[in-house]
Amino acid sequence: QTTQSWPSSGINAEYGGGIAEATLFLQSLKIFALAESLGGYESLAELPSVMTHASVPAEQRELIGISDSLIRLSVGIEEPEDLIADLSQAFETVYNKKK
Repeated sequence: QTTQSWPSSGINAEYGGGIAEATLFLQSLKIFALAESLGGYESLAELPSVMTHASVPAEQRELIGISDSLIRLSVGIEEPEDLIADLSQAFETVYNKKK
């Protein structure tokens, strides 16, 4: 399912492990900064259910496609390889925590 039909540097993804793992993933990022506004030149990340849409009831969030594990990333001007490495190490941190 596509959430937008125009070019963007934003990525929406559901983190399969729920809100706890999505939160750990975001906290593990070193280059992507945690922020409510995704409009900067730097790479940013957010968990809308507890940030931008925290005041929206859970039932309404689900209707508009914002689950507790939805992560939004905005890709900035950093080197692509550095961003990929940052995402990889955050995934690895969550994976290792589950062991």
